[in-house]
Amino acid sequence: MSDAIKHECGIALLRLKKPLEFYKQKYGTAFYGVEKMYLLLEKQHNRGQDGAGLASIKLDVDPGERYISRIRSNQSQPIQDIFGQINARINQELELHPEYRDDVALQKEHIPYVGEVFLGHVRYGTFGKNSIENVHPFLRQNNWMHRNLIVAGNFNMTNVKELFEDLVQLGQHPKQMADTVTVMEKIGHFLDDEVTDLYQECKEKGLSKQEASPVIAENLNIARILKRASKNWDGGYAMAGMIGHGDAFVTRDPAGIRPAYYYQDDEIVVVASERPVIQTVFNVPFESIQEITPGHALIIKKDGRVLDEKVREASVKKACSFERIYFSRGSDAEIYQERKDLGKLIMPSVLKAVDYDTENTVFSYIPNTAETSFFGMVEAANDYLNHHKINLILQNKDNLSADRLKEILDVKLRSEKIAIKDVKLRTFITEDSSRDDMVAHVYDVTYGVIKPTDNLVIIDDSIVRGTTLKKSIIKMMDRLNPKQIVIVSSAPQIRYPDCYGIDMAKLETLVAFQAMLELLKESNKYYLVDEVYAKCKAQEHKQDSEVVNYVNELYNQFTDEQISDKIAEMLTEPSVKAKVKIIFQSVENLHKACPKNLGDWYFTGDYPTDGGNRVVNRAFMNFYEGKDARAY
Repeated sequence: MSDAIKHECGIALLRLKKPLEFYKQKYGTAFYGVEKMYLLLEKQHNRGQDGAGLASIKLDVDPGERYISRIRSNQSQPIQDIFGQINARINQELELHPEYRDDVALQKEHIPYVGEVFLGHVRYGTFGKNSIENVHPFLRQNNWMHRNLIVAGNFNMTNVKELFEDLVQLGQHPKQMADTVTVMEKIGHFLDDEVTDLYQECKEKGLSKQEASPVIAENLNIARILKRASKNWDGGYAMAGMIGHGDAFVTRDPAGIRPAYYYQDDEIVVVASERPVIQTVFNVPFESIQEITPGHALIIKKDGRVLDEKVREASVKKACSFERIYFSRGSDAEIYQERKDLGKLIMPSVLKAVDYDTENTVFSYIPNTAETSFFGMVEAANDYLNHHKINLILQNKDNLSADRLKEILDVKLRSEKIAIKDVKLRTFITEDSSRDDMVAHVYDVTYGVIKPTDNLVIIDDSIVRGTTLKKSIIKMMDRLNPKQIVIVSSAPQIRYPDCYGIDMAKLETLVAFQAMLELLKESNKYYLVDEVYAKCKAQEHKQDSEVVNYVNELYNQFTDEQISDKIAEMLTEPSVKAKVKIIFQSVENLHKACPKNLGDWYFTGDYPTDGGNRVVNRAFMNFYEGKDARAY
């Protein structure tokens, strides 16, 4: 993606079902869980590089022994940092106590992270400070083992203020108004309720507090806790947690916005944000990995039972399509094919833009995430070219010479690697004029392959703000002196803010929104901005379920092509000599390519939860009032 945006987070939960001696005997180490957690997080480093954390629980330890360990880092390479520290601690213990080396019981008793239940997290900070306090997993401590709660998630809630007020009404005093804190305290409150109720039952049966403790742990109803805690959650989430005695869970939002996959066998249960991560780390086939059902929780009890429990009523599935376009690793079999299809489906528009002149057109891509959709675009172009060759042969079949046949068959698609990203270049100068010049050199170009009669088609996976296109890519492409530069976005126009985890919270930063405003000015319709503001303002105190997205009324004044052409005009600086055209994927084709991920609210304004409409209206009011603030 030419416009870097922060997004998502990654979770990994691992439960070892066998005693640690089993893994020592079969795999040669009792640190099997730690090693697998390192791989699960490292294979998801694309989902977050602002912070990483790991927590582990040891099962069935004696009172007085440490059974929960947690480490977090916000260093520049946080995954390497936390596992470097863990490795150093393990080696230190083994050097000081050689007797631990082959004694799994001693390792479990004395060495941290030698446990059976693990929860890891990689984080992108969508907003707020990137302090260590913001890094997952979060820990809610208590001297009662089953009241300890560890939580990590990939989520954003749209109604944090409401959730905060709920906690206040319950008599709590939360330390900050943040969705992570409110969510954990909400779960914690109902965990405490459940424990209290179970203890009361044990007490009535004449059990002592010590006798009650294992009974409570065995009978703790995690599904009921999550049902009560998540009742008012509005947002996209994959929430993972561990209870101190060893129960674990992952619960997913009713619309399936945030992803979560799992695999289980007789040795392990593992959950991760991406399917190929599990495939690679545990060498298991695609079809053995399942998706956690939207609105459900996967619950792993201390005794190893795995339960799939409904926590909330599922809504229409609106899984995030940006996962398929950009965020998730393209090594997933389905995602790879979907990205290719995105390139194939936009090819008819590309051919039209170059007047079907493939002989004088060079195809390329913006590295690196657009590479797969580029392959699909090239396949579609080759299909067109082959069809064209067949027609020429049939037209000339009566007097077709060998030379003419060779001439027809020799016509090939021209594809080159034109843009090369200089990953080491840093825009360290803060002065605006100097910084712009540095941004212009983030990409290098390949010289000598473009003729002045050529069209240059270059595909990107999406266009958010367009800054890098304007300041760098289009200028660099223009140095090659093509006749026309066609920028292709494999995603539709991004018109609306996201409120479920992607860092696109402000309308005015979106180039499609800016283009629409320019068109309103040019067509003497800018008064509609005032009207939409008044409509948004009138809904400010309504319930979320009653709020309507009025911002789409502004976009409805123009066709997709009009907005695309205005974006091209706005991103083309006066110094650029080539004609510039920008083509966006249609929403219809996006759904064809990604039929299982129909979440398209950033393109259509069709938000999957009630809170989404409030967020987009708040974002518009912030823009209108000149407030540099987030809408949620």
